[in-house]
Amino acid sequence: MFQYITFRASMAIILSLIITLILGKSLIRFLQKKQIGETVRDLGLQGEAGKRGTPTMGGLIIIAGIVIPTLLFAQVKNVYIWMMLLSTVWLGLIGFIDDYIKVFRKNKEGLAGRFKILGQVGLGIIIGFTMYYNQHVSITRELPPGKSLADVIYNDAEYPVSEPYTRIDEKGVPRTYVQVQTSVTTLPFIKTHELSYAKIASVFGERAVGWLTPTIYILFVIFIITAVSNGANITDGLDGLATGVSAVAGLCFGVFAYLSGNYIFADYLNIMHIPNLGELSVFVGAFVGACVGFLWYNAYPAQVFMGDTGSLALGGIIASLAIIVRKEIMIPIICGIFLVENLSVMIQTGYFKYTRKKYGEGRRVFKMAPLHHHYQKLGYHESKIVTRFWIIGIILAVFSIVTLKLQ
Repeated sequence: MFQYITFRASMAIILSLIITLILGKSLIRFLQKKQIGETVRDLGLQGEAGKRGTPTMGGLIIIAGIVIPTLLFAQVKNVYIWMMLLSTVWLGLIGFIDDYIKVFRKNKEGLAGRFKILGQVGLGIIIGFTMYYNQHVSITRELPPGKSLADVIYNDAEYPVSEPYTRIDEKGVPRTYVQVQTSVTTLPFIKTHELSYAKIASVFGERAVGWLTPTIYILFVIFIITAVSNGANITDGLDGLATGVSAVAGLCFGVFAYLSGNYIFADYLNIMHIPNLGELSVFVGAFVGACVGFLWYNAYPAQVFMGDTGSLALGGIIASLAIIVRKEIMIPIICGIFLVENLSVMIQTGYFKYTRKKYGEGRRVFKMAPLHHHYQKLGYHESKIVTRFWIIGIILAVFSIVTLKLQ
């Protein structure tokens, strides 16, 4: 039974639910006993007073619900698994330090922003280098009949990491494949469905491809991890909002991982086949289970907040999943809620500074940023806002999966 990814992913979901439900109750009691509660700023929002003193740092529940089932049911030696475990613990630790400074040292500012960014950049460098240089990170190329390996590997940006091998397809036709190490990502709505970072680098001249391609790729990875983790952090402003949206996005990437990791489904859907990627389904199972289990306590009215310990980890996990599954171009769709929340803050801040400089007083586009607070100011109940954001997240995830056939 343990040879089947679907069985191990199911077991990871069940165990993560059990861990989060049991650990969540115990941790809430401990945090209440130690009076480790959230300090809420007076923003004039409905229901704000009732949140003061709610236990925080609940992200520890999510991290435990992810790491323990993954270690038990996944093949930890798999490069994709250890990258995801690293992302979870790395950003979870940064968030924990931030929460610790806020709660125990009574410093409302928490960890300085530059140190958060430094941690996100550090993770981006590790993930980027691993994805670009590790020989266990590869995709499958098909060798057309009568063609040799040299005919298919067109440029120095692709390196074969296996000998050609043959499979018999469902029609009984032998087909030859080879695994190559390359920096490509998936483009939706396009038949070729690939974008090579080497082609982007070639714009600056063929001689620049060798050194500029990894530079562009790693910088892009750093940007994605920083942007998405901050987006999740900003979104975590209402009970259950970031948790539910993250679960939907994670499940979407889990579907992509399972399909791309199975050469039969990948061939049928005409999508990129990534060897050994299916193992990531076990991690995603634990991730979704942990989010749903935590939601039991985090749904309105929340009994515990995840704090930066959880929100930074959730954002980093989703960003790393997107990069590993090679769907980073689709982040604006799948993580549309995070994107809009981020943009609302940027627009509000930028417009306020511009109007203050031009007219002498700052003006606002939204009643309050991030966007979920704008709707609170309009009089919407927070549970309605959260539910509608979840619905939009589900629609975006379903649309993203549909793109597999829209080529």
